[in-house]
Amino acid sequence: MTSTHDSALGLEAVKSPAGRVLKFVLYTILMLVFAGPLLALLVSAFNNVTDPTALSVIPSSPTVDNFGIAWNLGVGKYLLNSFLIVGFGLLLQVAVSVMAGYALARKKFRFMSLVLVAILATLMLPEEILAIPLSLILADVPVLHLNLIGSLAGVIVPLGAWAFSILVMTEFMKDVPRELEEAARIDGAGDLRIFAQIILPMCRPALGVIGVFGFTMIWDQYLLPLLVSTDSSTYTLPLALRTLRVDPNVTPGVIMAASLLALLPSVAAFLFFQRSFVRGLASGALKG
Repeated sequence: MTSTHDSALGLEAVKSPAGRVLKFVLYTILMLVFAGPLLALLVSAFNNVTDPTALSVIPSSPTVDNFGIAWNLGVGKYLLNSFLIVGFGLLLQVAVSVMAGYALARKKFRFMSLVLVAILATLMLPEEILAIPLSLILADVPVLHLNLIGSLAGVIVPLGAWAFSILVMTEFMKDVPRELEEAARIDGAGDLRIFAQIILPMCRPALGVIGVFGFTMIWDQYLLPLLVSTDSSTYTLPLALRTLRVDPNVTPGVIMAASLLALLPSVAAFLFFQRSFVRGLASGALKG
């Protein structure tokens, strides 16, 4: 007799041998669809691949020479540029997000709704629309009259304000009990102390969320470095991958090795912020 029980989705899960075989086959297909490209990338990075149509998940001639060739082609320099941009860009982005979030969540001022709408509107505009105005501004920064084209600073500065991070911090800070703030003011605490010692520590899950998403967003930037860079000295790794891909002398194995180096920092960032990231998502789900 076939035994069944209700699954988490309310469906009947068949426990018969045929049902188990079918479930195994479906899970295997899903794993190949989602993990297959990643596995092919990993294997090809350590494989002597010369034909781009011959990528495989089964290594045929293992080697680590691909990484040495990629390094000699300047991948190390591009990787350093990417780390510098991510480090300073993410630090600037988090600082702007927490301060803007505090102002929008805990203060009342005129036209606050318009400010929120303007911030939200930036998420709806494709990067291509902002490309020309942004390049003109970076070529002559208002008030300061600095030309940031051709420098790493030209990539870092525009990354300082990201609407997603500002909105996440704003929503988390709105849920901090105002009683704590009022009690601190009675004790003589000012805005800076309340922000640093009360509001910010209670938003650690949100910091994990904007840290992971901010790191990934900055690391994967392609259009912004393309607008700012005038020579290869300021290339980031995603931008350099395009250069390697169109070079006929670079084998697919070398490109895969460079791609693996570009992938690892994002994985490391997620593992580093994993606990705060999961707590932040769980807190958002409970509030929703």
